[in-house]
Amino acid sequence: MTSRSPVTEAPARWSELLRGPRALTFGVLCLGVWLNAVDALVTATIMPSVARDIGGYAYFAWATAGFMLGSILAGAGAGLLAQRMGLRHALAACGLLYATGCVVSALAGSIWPFLLGRLLQGGGAGFVMGLCYVAVRGSFPERMWSSIFAILSGVWGVATLLGPLVGGLFASAHLWRGVFWVFAAQAAAFALATLGLLRIGPEPVSEPRRLPGLQLLMLTAAVALIAVAGVVHRPAAAGLMVAAGLALLLATLRVDAGADLRLLPAQASDFGSWPGQGYAAVLLLSASAIGFSVYGAALLQARLGLTPLQAGYAVASESIGWTVTALLVARAPARLRGMFIRLGAATAATGLAACALTLSSAGVALICASAMGMGGGFGLCWSFIAQRVLNALPDDEAAIGSSAIPMTQILGNAIGSAAASVLANLLGLAQGFSLHAAAAASPILLGAFLPVALLAVLAAWRLGSER
Repeated sequence: MTSRSPVTEAPARWSELLRGPRALTFGVLCLGVWLNAVDALVTATIMPSVARDIGGYAYFAWATAGFMLGSILAGAGAGLLAQRMGLRHALAACGLLYATGCVVSALAGSIWPFLLGRLLQGGGAGFVMGLCYVAVRGSFPERMWSSIFAILSGVWGVATLLGPLVGGLFASAHLWRGVFWVFAAQAAAFALATLGLLRIGPEPVSEPRRLPGLQLLMLTAAVALIAVAGVVHRPAAAGLMVAAGLALLLATLRVDAGADLRLLPAQASDFGSWPGQGYAAVLLLSASAIGFSVYGAALLQARLGLTPLQAGYAVASESIGWTVTALLVARAPARLRGMFIRLGAATAATGLAACALTLSSAGVALICASAMGMGGGFGLCWSFIAQRVLNALPDDEAAIGSSAIPMTQILGNAIGSAAASVLANLLGLAQGFSLHAAAAASPILLGAFLPVALLAVLAAWRLGSER
């Protein structure tokens, strides 16, 4: 076994990424990340228009949960697909899968084809996202990686600004289907460009690694149980299905801990360890906050009469707060990182409580400030949670530990959106978003997730301790 020598080359200059063939390759990768980054805000902005047009208020949150579930399954298999097909052909195929999902959603005349399209889009986006990061490692020298990842993170910031604009303009013009046609065209262009521009990277291997199929099946069943509970009319039966889904999620952790092929590091199920506390904080924080992203735009349009564009940017306040705060604390000294983990989780929980209070009765300025505070809490702690988790893992689990962080975040989003669907339908939103229904449901729909956020604060508090 050989060890890699430390990299002694000087860091790359920005100009090196912007000239020659590398600029074209990097541009293609940015487009792939954009397809994933912009989805949540565009979808949140147009979903009220979608539901008014084709029905399906009872399945409102499934548009997000289905996309997230597809992303989880695809993200877990991205490396395997690259091994089987080679990087260029895998990226092209997944771009076409995303485009196919967009076409299915654009043509949907009822909610079920629309949701199928969302599942396909999530699968395509999850594969593309994972493969783009594989492409960075395979197509650029290591001294360029930090610069590339910084710019790819900036793509998410751009999506925060443009996502509500794109969705709002199409929704305001009563052309929500046009969003999916536009993104289908972008995905098709991405697929063609990958074949022409990505010249290096991993090639197919004769014996690719296997997937942890049992755990993925159990995760899918857990999310599906919670989601289906949303359309069960009897509260007791819905509660039992949610409990069964959560129990299955815990069982998945136990099975994964003892499996030869794992989704998560071995310590992920040990809630007394830093990795266990960190993954729990990521899962719980994501699940607690996603309800605002899914339902915020619809509730604001119903209660305050905002346009889709205005409501989209109000929801985007959370992402703006996250981005700004993350940049402000990015260079914090190591001695302060535990404090930021604790402060960030507590701030996110406080922001969630403020959103629950303001969304039902306050004006748009206070609602945006509350959402920005919630997002700011995420920005304070998120990168330091990830760093502390990875630092606590053994070297042989660094790769699986890194990929498990975004997967855990997406899983939290999927579970949270499915659970929010259960609650929203019990509160009467399955029949539509009237002024009275929106005002009455808002504090309960968001406030019900405060215990989840407090559990996240507890996990983050323990993770923030110095050892």
